[in-house]
Amino acid sequence: MTERTKLYWVYGISVLFIFLNILMILRDFYWLLFAPLIIVIALLYIFSMDKVLLLITLLTPFSVYLVHSEFNLGVSLPAEPLMFGVLIIFLLKIIGGYGFDRKILRHPLSIAIMINLAWIFVTTLTSEIPMVSVKFLIARLWFVIPFFFLAAVLFKKFSNTKKFIWLYTIGLAVVVIYTSIHHANYGFDEQAGNWVMKPFYNDHTAYGAVLAMFVPFLFAFILDKSYSFSARMSSFFVFLILLTGLFLSYSRAAWISAAVGLLVYFIILLKIKFKYLLGIFIILVVSFYSFQHQIIETLERNRQDSSADFIEHVQSIYNISSDASNLERINRWQAGIRMFNERPFLGWGPGTYQFLYAPYQRSKEKTIISTNLGDMGNAHSEYIGPLAEQGVFGMITILAVVIIAIYTALKVIRQTKDREVRMMGLVATISLVTYFVHGFLNNFLDTDKASVPVWGFFAMILALDIYHREMKQES
Repeated sequence: MTERTKLYWVYGISVLFIFLNILMILRDFYWLLFAPLIIVIALLYIFSMDKVLLLITLLTPFSVYLVHSEFNLGVSLPAEPLMFGVLIIFLLKIIGGYGFDRKILRHPLSIAIMINLAWIFVTTLTSEIPMVSVKFLIARLWFVIPFFFLAAVLFKKFSNTKKFIWLYTIGLAVVVIYTSIHHANYGFDEQAGNWVMKPFYNDHTAYGAVLAMFVPFLFAFILDKSYSFSARMSSFFVFLILLTGLFLSYSRAAWISAAVGLLVYFIILLKIKFKYLLGIFIILVVSFYSFQHQIIETLERNRQDSSADFIEHVQSIYNISSDASNLERINRWQAGIRMFNERPFLGWGPGTYQFLYAPYQRSKEKTIISTNLGDMGNAHSEYIGPLAEQGVFGMITILAVVIIAIYTALKVIRQTKDREVRMMGLVATISLVTYFVHGFLNNFLDTDKASVPVWGFFAMILALDIYHREMKQES
């Protein structure tokens, strides 16, 4: 085909496309306008999956959760359909005989995640509400396969780790600016702070949890001397935006997790030996059990509710006598434990807690925000939720994933001689610690907002261990 003929084809197809769009618009049909974008994305799926993953990373903070009430189906647009597309292409390639890096599949972290997925599958078969559990399993697969298994391949190129962080951070920073402006219209009121981040984040706790994960990375980039001065100043500017968002989120759980993350940073930095940490932990546990009645009496005397005042809001963290948010969490945990006691091995089925916990509430434990229908959300714990839904092995397998990931990251930090690899391993560890500390009080791994960074950081740690611990690999 000559250059002139190619030119004729381009002009011909363009004129035809414009003509068809005019006809469709006259008939109030506008979807044809998106055809070029769909074709480009389809080509990326086939020839450049890495760019699709990075595109999803950028779009995730902007995604909006929509629910179809008739079919009781919810989806986060546009991120989750794009993830589902990655899952389908991946499965087709595996069926078609395309190989996958065996180093990734044989790594202890990958094995732990596959065992967790296998147990979710087993408990889906025994679920009280099979359709809910099937949807939960499929959603977990479209989070884990793109952002753990395929992201591990993506991070084989070390520079992609920073691209991943920056793309999500850019989207998150824009959402923080939007939220802060929206919040300012309400005088930065504490109650308004619970919902002003909508429609991008469902509530302030999920919003705060994600911010707490990314603040450590920006702080590390500020200190990274391999960055130019302008890049470090840009990092500082974005760091201030995220820090402002974290403060204005009024999420006490996010503040606690950020503080614990900072503590872990100093523990790693000072190279405090594990036996000393274990000793301190045992002393704290023994002290709690020895003085539990006095401690509980002290906590019950605290009647400071959540407040716009920072000091008062911090004081309300340990109010277990009158703060409705704290008491409702305890109510959900108690219900989850009762569900576990009834079905300790297989649980009630992945994703079913919110539909089944109502009868397991006790009237004396209910709060002003409880519901007799028990239709107001999940277990508020990344550990009690799996315990109730998937039995004891559900909680053990997710704990195993977290422990192996942190152990792997600490090994990378200790063994690598590359400063950037050490820094990335350290910050990924701190970020995961912030999330899984937050996980004692809330659970968001069933959402794209938290799953993309959490599974992405797991993949980052795996890639650092396999590909970069000895020497950064850019090929």
